[in-house]
Amino acid sequence: MAELEDNVAIPEFSNLVQMDPYLKPFEKDFKRRYEQLQKQLSKLEETEGGYDQFTQSYKTFGVQRQPDNSLHFREWAPAAEALFLTGDFNAWEKFTHPYTKQEFGKWELILPPKHDNSPAVDHNSKLKVVVHTEEGERLYRISPWAKYVTRDEKSVIYDWVHWDPPNPYTQIHPRPKKPKGLRIYEAHVGIASPEGKVATYTNFTTNVLPHIRDAGYNCIQMMAIMEHAYYASFGYQITSFFAASSRYGTPEELKQMIDVAHSMGIVVLLDVVHSHASQNTEDGLNRFDGSDSCFFHSPPRGEHKLWDSRLFNYSSWEVLRFLLSNLRWWMDEYGFDGFRFDGVTSMLYHHHGMGAGFSGDYSEYFGLQVDEDSLVYLMLANHILHTLYPDCITVAEDVSGMPALCRGVEEGGLGFDYRLAMAIPDKWIQILKECKDEDWDIGNIVHTLTNRRHGEKCIAYAESHDQALVGDKTLAFWLMDKEMYTNMSSLTPMTPVIDRGIQLHKMIRLLTHGLGGEGYLNFIGNEFGHPEWLDFPREGNDQSYHYARRQFNLLDMGNLRYHQLFVFDRDMNLTEDKYGWLAAPPAFVSAKHEEDKVIVFERGRVLFIFNFNASKSFQDYRVAVETPGTYKIKLDSDELLYGGHGRLNHNTEFFTEAHGFNGRQNSIKVYIPCRTAIVLANEEIDYSY
Repeated sequence: MAELEDNVAIPEFSNLVQMDPYLKPFEKDFKRRYEQLQKQLSKLEETEGGYDQFTQSYKTFGVQRQPDNSLHFREWAPAAEALFLTGDFNAWEKFTHPYTKQEFGKWELILPPKHDNSPAVDHNSKLKVVVHTEEGERLYRISPWAKYVTRDEKSVIYDWVHWDPPNPYTQIHPRPKKPKGLRIYEAHVGIASPEGKVATYTNFTTNVLPHIRDAGYNCIQMMAIMEHAYYASFGYQITSFFAASSRYGTPEELKQMIDVAHSMGIVVLLDVVHSHASQNTEDGLNRFDGSDSCFFHSPPRGEHKLWDSRLFNYSSWEVLRFLLSNLRWWMDEYGFDGFRFDGVTSMLYHHHGMGAGFSGDYSEYFGLQVDEDSLVYLMLANHILHTLYPDCITVAEDVSGMPALCRGVEEGGLGFDYRLAMAIPDKWIQILKECKDEDWDIGNIVHTLTNRRHGEKCIAYAESHDQALVGDKTLAFWLMDKEMYTNMSSLTPMTPVIDRGIQLHKMIRLLTHGLGGEGYLNFIGNEFGHPEWLDFPREGNDQSYHYARRQFNLLDMGNLRYHQLFVFDRDMNLTEDKYGWLAAPPAFVSAKHEEDKVIVFERGRVLFIFNFNASKSFQDYRVAVETPGTYKIKLDSDELLYGGHGRLNHNTEFFTEAHGFNGRQNSIKVYIPCRTAIVLANEEIDYSY
């Protein structure tokens, strides 16, 4: 292979340094990363015919039906002594169908069609790979490329099921365009029903998709789709990377679910776990070929002590083939529109973020603690995805704040579109746990919501699945606790606890939505203040499904205040859809008044006013605004419809005065009731975009 020049130039590195001059001293690190990326791309071109072909290896590995109905089986098992195929098709004979050894640790087997010209292995029948090791062990394994695995009720172990339906589902709706302002509904198929059982893809299609559409979300982030043997792992201990979880239904039903979402104009992201893999051997990737490495680093480097899982060897050619093809598979086969990459912090650093404080000192993001193999894998993944699918969306779950994570690869960045603003939900939980209302530090709240890297997009959220898990509580539960079970009827007057909870729940979400990022995320059920935490059936709770469900039925009871919270959440999203503040530059905060507990900011020429004061309402309160004109209320958390007190007249017109105030050229006077948030828009501006 022709060696690349040592001194590879990053095409647009000057953009990055212009945006953040503090990155200039680390130019060598950026160059080294970029050079490694270019080397990988050149190598792919020379040895595999380019990345497009390489990343479609899901068409040549595992089992493939050929036009003549013969079946080609292909595996990578470098440490194996011999490989055999067994299953229903040969009455589970262990040694009648040996694979042939190829170079580079590959194994192949061809099964000609039956006499009637049908494939030798029937659709929906079971298979196993028999691996013989050099030590003389005989291991029964599922192909790492298996497209479908199921588990009998009485069994602990999953089975590899050959999936080749006679009438595969054909998706008919095109992918929607990438939304300018991403409003994400984070969802889990299994819990998406009020019933105490594992819900299905079909239930999600029929009952949940219309709810998401009506709630004003334009993107769904699907959790726990990649197959995981242990349900209570929340989908983060993956056993079969190419298999959509069978506990919710068939692959075809998932394809239909995504197709219907597309018909509603909703894009669908997969929560992809490439940061680690389950320790399982019989139905996982671990020790597939009998060795302690294969897809992973050998221990101790290949083990994550905290997660009790295996860590991929991103420098291995075949691991790159497996993981990059995995991304293509979910895009091409199922029609996903992008990915939320889980555990990115663990991937980026040899210490996996364990015991690392991340003070923000730039030296923490460069040097020997950075795992450049996995960093370059992420660059490669983003480069390939965004080149092949220009509308693809990638989101990084990174707690460290790695600079340039969400800048283009051509600038020396990692190429993600967004990162999750993980400090925001932690801040809200901390405030509700530790502070009285009168002690809220308004400046600190604003700082947390606006403290993000310039030029790198964030997804803001008040709470995600992390805050819903047992051991913590949702915001609604922190605010209202046990009164949610007794005092949520709108037919009786609100108690002080419910009144406070209802008002703050809306205000916290709107403030996060307007100020916190370039996208917004909500976890399933939290849009209406779901009354309970989340706990999956496990030994510790007698395998109960009581908390592994979402009680959408609460919305059908119109006399419960959950419906008021839902209607506010919906109208918040619809207001954003009209005025587009998420796609606008970061907000200009003109007031963060500690004593009054008032926050005022403009974003996308929309004016947001928050009065967090528990008891004081303000008459003729002067607020700053840049653009002159007539303003009207477009969203008001105090409306009766939303469980508010109806203290504002929506016919009021607010005329700006040429009275400079708080750094803006104009100002208006408003009445802001206590515990109320309002959004005003300028009647003279065309907001369509």
